[in-house]
Amino acid sequence: MALSKPTFITHLKLLVRTHHHSHPLPPAVTSLRHLSFATPEDAAAERRRRKRRLRIEPPLNALRSNTQSQPRPTPTPNSNPNAPKIPEHVSALTGNRLNLHNRILKLIRENDLQEAVLLTRHSVYSNCKPTIFTCNAVMAACLRQSKYAELLNLHRFITQAAIAANIVTYNLIINTYMDCRKIDTALEQYKQLIDSAPFDPNTTTYRIIVKGLVDDNKLEKALEIKDEMLSKGFEADPIVYSYLMSGEANNANHDGIFNLYEELKGKLGGFVQNGVVYGSVMKGYFLKGMEKEAMECFEECVGKDSKIKMSAIAYNSILDALFKNGKLDVALKVFDEMLEEHNPPKLLVVNLGSYNVMVDGYCAEKRFEDAINVFNSMGEKRCHPDTLSYNNLIEQLCNNGLLGKAEELYKGMSEKGVSPDEYTFVVLMDTCFKENRPDDAAAYYKTMIESKLRPNLVIYKRLIDELVKVGKVDEAKSFFDMMVPKLRMDDDSYKFIMKALFDIKKHNEVLEIIGKMLREDPLDFSDELQEFVREELRKEEREDDLLNLIADIEREKAEAAAKEAEEAERAKASARAAVSSLLPSKLFGDKADEEKEIDNESGGGVVAEMGGDEVKVEENDAANEQVTA
Repeated sequence: MALSKPTFITHLKLLVRTHHHSHPLPPAVTSLRHLSFATPEDAAAERRRRKRRLRIEPPLNALRSNTQSQPRPTPTPNSNPNAPKIPEHVSALTGNRLNLHNRILKLIRENDLQEAVLLTRHSVYSNCKPTIFTCNAVMAACLRQSKYAELLNLHRFITQAAIAANIVTYNLIINTYMDCRKIDTALEQYKQLIDSAPFDPNTTTYRIIVKGLVDDNKLEKALEIKDEMLSKGFEADPIVYSYLMSGEANNANHDGIFNLYEELKGKLGGFVQNGVVYGSVMKGYFLKGMEKEAMECFEECVGKDSKIKMSAIAYNSILDALFKNGKLDVALKVFDEMLEEHNPPKLLVVNLGSYNVMVDGYCAEKRFEDAINVFNSMGEKRCHPDTLSYNNLIEQLCNNGLLGKAEELYKGMSEKGVSPDEYTFVVLMDTCFKENRPDDAAAYYKTMIESKLRPNLVIYKRLIDELVKVGKVDEAKSFFDMMVPKLRMDDDSYKFIMKALFDIKKHNEVLEIIGKMLREDPLDFSDELQEFVREELRKEEREDDLLNLIADIEREKAEAAAKEAEEAERAKASARAAVSSLLPSKLFGDKADEEKEIDNESGGGVVAEMGGDEVKVEENDAANEQVTA
């Protein structure tokens, strides 16, 4: 049956609607929102109308409850408020905090570490609080420059500011205490990490601890830490084993080296791919007198078909083994190959340790010019010396009578952006005394003080002793006066300088020192020191001078106390007078004013003074006279 055209179109519309039943139908009336307006005023009126409608009839999604999609966390009643704080994620390093981080990193690259530390401390309580990653970067820079006091002070500051530490922070603190030879404190930090931190140690933690223990000749404890690392599920780390094997090599225990090597091979499937351990294996062969096996091990590491991965640390251990066993030519050839292969940043084969090993090797062969040349050439391979590297070469030059060369290196430290530390000045100072240059030694000590370094009492005693030996007692006395406010002097230090002054008949200066002690801290003048001074004064029959000095100081203290009490009483009286002037006179019973007010209020008359006689005129009589007149 044929359909008419209108019937066919209606039937087609029904089919389309039935097929797309899931889609909403278009609105019958087109919204005015999709139309343009004739004038801006009409558009503004429409916007105001929609706002009023939204205020009266809020949208449906605002009325729906979102408790199911976003459940509210219920507080746990047993939560511990003293639980360790979780450190921030790296995603917190964004926006202004990232800008601050980059700014501080720029200061570190410019070697302005002091400004970086100050900026970090100042920003802790600002609107842009630094992340733990920024603080770690500054502390790592302090560690590289051996500024341990600044590092620990900054760590204490951020801890008080409730910036949660992460594993990198713990590693930096443990490394600092290990470098300072405070092994027990470092192990306490490790125990705190195990017991209290909300995260576990990592492989770097055990590397730092084992290396520090080996450097401090505590090999047995280092072996215990290695076993503890394995018991916690960590894989056998070749670098940790290399430190232990190096410790066994220092003790000339070749059996210990091979036992550790076999243990490592067993845990890694029978083959050690990391070449960091093979330098110690070569030392073990050399200790056993097996030079052929040692060189075969060397060829296995550096050969063309070698399957062993050689890093900069691995090459350094090979170089050290060759230098210490008379293989200088082979070591130089290996170093030249390392320089050719080195292609930063793609391939790093040479580092600062490589140059340090070369310097030690040249110095062992008394080739000091070559040592200086290779030290100065490290900048060509993007390596930069640090304070420890300078100290190592300066010390070896000084020990071999090359003070002039050592001083040239010291003067060039500032050009390389490296700051000398206490050890640098002590080495130069001691060598100057050996070379009969006491004035230069004293100048180095003074420069150390002006550089805001902190020499200890041992260094001070060494300086004073050498100055007194060469007869420069006045210079020693000037350094004594300089260091008394900075160091906690003991009885021996006081006795030494006093004895030197007594020997040159400068008893009055000794009495001045004692007077200063009694005025500032009488406890420093102990009974033992007092007996020593009396004995020396008794030789010159001046024992009464000490008694008179003590009496004078006691009288000064009594007079000062009395004067202070008098001034306090005067201040109290002045305060009372000031308060009295501010309060009404009736509160203090001013009799003259009170009598005057009583007479005026009672109408008793007017009192006038005429030539010293009082004349009282009654008010009634005065009124009568006025009426009569």
